[in-house]
Amino acid sequence: MTHPTDAATPTTPITYATAGVDTEAGDKAVELMKDAVRATHGARVLGGVGGFAGLYDASFLTRYRHPLLATSTDGVGTKVAIAQALDVHHTIGFDLVGMVVDDIVVVGAEPLFMTDYIATGRVVPERIADVVRGIAQACAVAGTALVGGETAEHPGLLAPDEYDVAGAATGVVEADELLGPERVRAGDVLVALGSSGLHSNGYSLVRAVVRQAGWGLERQVDELGRTLGEELLEPTRVYAADCLALARRAGVAGLHAFSHVTGGGLAANVARILPAGLVADVDRGGWTLPPIFTLVQGLGQVPWVDLEGTLNLGVGMVAVVAPDALEGVLAHAAELGLPAWELGSVRTADPVRDVPGAPGFVSGTKGVAGGAVQLHGRYRTV
Repeated sequence: MTHPTDAATPTTPITYATAGVDTEAGDKAVELMKDAVRATHGARVLGGVGGFAGLYDASFLTRYRHPLLATSTDGVGTKVAIAQALDVHHTIGFDLVGMVVDDIVVVGAEPLFMTDYIATGRVVPERIADVVRGIAQACAVAGTALVGGETAEHPGLLAPDEYDVAGAATGVVEADELLGPERVRAGDVLVALGSSGLHSNGYSLVRAVVRQAGWGLERQVDELGRTLGEELLEPTRVYAADCLALARRAGVAGLHAFSHVTGGGLAANVARILPAGLVADVDRGGWTLPPIFTLVQGLGQVPWVDLEGTLNLGVGMVAVVAPDALEGVLAHAAELGLPAWELGSVRTADPVRDVPGAPGFVSGTKGVAGGAVQLHGRYRTV
């Protein structure tokens, strides 16, 4: 019988470091990032950086009449491939935070705290610290505490310079101030809140277009006014604080719902926040498409139906407001420096003209049996 100790002795001792995991590099990364993380901590965050669990004092919830906790988790998809190719890592955190906290604010919840997770083939302390600093800076913009995180080294599973990021956040909203389909009525108006660019969705399509065209990320693109790589790495706009400000000023009588325009595009995400029996009419000519979207379409000859079902096309968030609240919401958005415009309106569905499968008609997305969106007209381009 062979005993484990009878195995041939390796000529070189195997350590955790030679197996590809450098715990000292991980410790250095924490040292480099901890000041940025601490900067997101207010009086409600207990303990320091590096604990087994983040602690958040929730005693203030006793002041709520009926608090509901909201939670969300997400990543940034293949946009990390652009960051890795350019060796620029301090912006990807805005993409992560935006994808997570802006799903929470859709229901009117204030995002309270967030955690992150980074998996990488090799810990380069400066790179990991850059990613986390970006996450912390975006949390500060959102008014959210970054209470913890984890960096995992996965040699052999990921290439040395590859990484992926994910995060999760928790927020709170009063039950009687919850936003959503239940508040939406026929006659309500859609308000578009402009995106900063592609945000963090559809990058598999965009990268395929760029690859087929043979374009390099360093290519200067006149219509973009910068290099292709700079455009593709433009950080996601973080809407949370501005959306909460709009909701609080308008009140639930004035602002009824938000839709975060992420995977699936504008129509599919707006349809999710409409109750069954209602349709939102959206005029494609109501705004001018930012150049990056027409560039992707033309460069790859992407069918428009595929483009609008994948990318945000310049609209990152949509607010559904009462008609008499429209001017106030638009004015407040201008005060906040947030590009906003009237996008469309909500009406009762017509069983004769609102037919599933008809051109521009979108319903039943993400498993939600709610309302629908009817897209009309043609997009305006520069």
